[in-house]
Amino acid sequence: MAKDLTPIVKRSRRLGVVLGKEKAARRRNYPPGIHGPKQARSRARLSSYGEQLQEKQKAKALYGILERQLRKTFKKANRKKGNTAETFVQFLELRLDNVVYRLGFAKTRRQARQIVNHGFITVNGKRVDIPSFSVSVGDEIAIKENKKEKGIVKQIPEAILASKLPSWISRDEKFFSGKVTSIPQGEDLDQIFDPTLIVEFYSR
Repeated sequence: MAKDLTPIVKRSRRLGVVLGKEKAARRRNYPPGIHGPKQARSRARLSSYGEQLQEKQKAKALYGILERQLRKTFKKANRKKGNTAETFVQFLELRLDNVVYRLGFAKTRRQARQIVNHGFITVNGKRVDIPSFSVSVGDEIAIKENKKEKGIVKQIPEAILASKLPSWISRDEKFFSGKVTSIPQGEDLDQIFDPTLIVEFYSR
């Protein structure tokens, strides 16, 4: 009998992508459950709406956000001039919890949200405990001085060594701080989902 799968592994297999480091998600390209293999073929027969919906679900799962937050991000991107799909991903990447994750201050986005929620993070020297806070170019993100030796923060050195820093962020490993140096562009916007289909979904 197969071992019980964690929720994220089940979600990875259902969406056909790897959301974490789950080996199960890599081994099986079909949904969890006894009918999973039979359902694998049905993925190729998704309607246009079904494809759009699936890409939206991938984005929600990857960033760990709710429908309301994703829709709000789309509306914000849609008001900006330029490529809405590109702007949409940029806004997702510039969420504070994602920036904390990208800096290597957390091993997962979920852990990053926890760090932010618990008041461990400052932006330009001021405490910010809202994971969806939008970071801007020039903002400095850091771990509060009095939090550096507490709980989950002790794992930061290990996380930093294992993380790959995107080109739009700089990091000072000694002081547990980082800075947004530019807007994410090009390869830094590559994701496991197709943002164009998500824009089409919300534009229906």
